[in-house]
Amino acid sequence: MQHSSRAWLVLAHAHVRVPELESLLLKYGGVGEIATRSIRELKDAGLPEEKCVAITSPNEKKIDAALEWLEEDGHHVIAFGEETYPEMFSQIPGPPLLLYVNGDVDALHLPSLAIIGSRNPTRGGVRNSVDFAKFLGQHGFSIVSGLAQGIDTAAHRGALDGGGKTVAFLGHGIDRVYPAANRDLAHAISHCGALVSEYALGARPERWHFPERNRLISGLCLGTLVIEAARRSGSLITARLAAEQGREVFALPGSIHNPLARGCHELIRQGAKLVETADDILNELAPLAGHMQQMSIESKPKEAPLRDHDGDYEELRGILSHDPVSIDELESQSGLTIDQLSSMLLILELHGEVESLSGGRYALSG
Repeated sequence: MQHSSRAWLVLAHAHVRVPELESLLLKYGGVGEIATRSIRELKDAGLPEEKCVAITSPNEKKIDAALEWLEEDGHHVIAFGEETYPEMFSQIPGPPLLLYVNGDVDALHLPSLAIIGSRNPTRGGVRNSVDFAKFLGQHGFSIVSGLAQGIDTAAHRGALDGGGKTVAFLGHGIDRVYPAANRDLAHAISHCGALVSEYALGARPERWHFPERNRLISGLCLGTLVIEAARRSGSLITARLAAEQGREVFALPGSIHNPLARGCHELIRQGAKLVETADDILNELAPLAGHMQQMSIESKPKEAPLRDHDGDYEELRGILSHDPVSIDELESQSGLTIDQLSSMLLILELHGEVESLSGGRYALSG
């Protein structure tokens, strides 16, 4: 395992891109084989000379530091093509070769929504970010953002407050926290979600890292919600990336007198979906989320654990009735976690067995 991780780290530190990797794999068959090739062999395979040199003469101190970091609980590297690599990234231009993850890798495989916006929002913008993230997190969506001050911070906190999962993509090495004021928040995310970076340990928060990082925020998600953004805003770049990646784009309208509403209004004019409530997003994304969940189930071997899973559905059907019940009540009665219940309720809703009602309550259909 360590040998494989080392080879991946060598390629990542050499800034090998996925198309280059695929060409090298066709020629040499495996990542371990690539990492041991000579400069001449790598050049013959079409790799630029500077990357050939970086592979054949890696910075051993940095590689060792990364391997040491990997030994700590909750620390992972996820490489392109591995089973744990998010399928959503395989669908976007410029997929990351390697991801450093601190936290729960499974959070990267849940149906996800990005919530982004101004670093200096109004109090109403903060409240909306918290409320949308909390509601959608309780309905089975992982809330994704960038750990920046303002809307990002509120989205992460809302997801955590609701007992949901949240993922923060970083524009620097995963061993850093930026801004420093979010150190405690980053620690909480690593325990109830995941911190993720494609940058090597120690990498500084350079300005150009953040637009690169934004393609991953939008790329992991089924949709991106923009809450308060000026017309010249990095959030609009992320929204554009989401649209180019074939993802849904949502925008929350605001007062015509609020400069931070103008970016959202511009997005709506360009075709983004206007949303007024979190239910608007849930209704739009539920079919996509259900398809994603079903594909995930179908891709797994049909073994005994799935029969236990079917039993959980039967137990849940037995608890539900035509009287509305909250997800917290279902948790206490079933012994299942909110994450499990949210996913199961979503599947049952898509099959027409369950209705999702206002206030986060559920009832049998019909």
